[in-house]
Amino acid sequence: MVLETISRIIKIQLPAYLKRLPLPETIGGFARLTVSEWLRLLPLLGILALLGYLTIRPFLPKKKKQRDCLINLKIQKENPKVVNEIDIEDLNSTNVCYCRCWRSKTFPVCDKSHLKHNELTGDNVGPLILKKKIL
Repeated sequence: MVLETISRIIKIQLPAYLKRLPLPETIGGFARLTVSEWLRLLPLLGILALLGYLTIRPFLPKKKKQRDCLINLKIQKENPKVVNEIDIEDLNSTNVCYCRCWRSKTFPVCDKSHLKHNELTGDNVGPLILKKKIL
């Protein structure tokens, strides 16, 4: 029963549908098609576009997965976030945070862009915090 239905669609209904399509003789004829004629062409154009996409899809560049974008590959991976504190007496301010994720809009100063990066990738990168020792 199923094969008979498919056979009928391919042998009878599809050729009849294609014969009724308003295909112009020239490229310029497409400009003269009415709205209703364009609407009748839409299913065929959609199928052709899908087949074209499926044909070229293997040749398109692959998107990287977020997990492939880790910055910190080996430093203190057992910690939820890597933060290093260094006491430096010569700092002008008491605390300075430097970016280590390379995503800060105020690079080299940290703007906490690593929080979004860590959430997206599962990474644990954090800022370098320089603290001035208060004597």
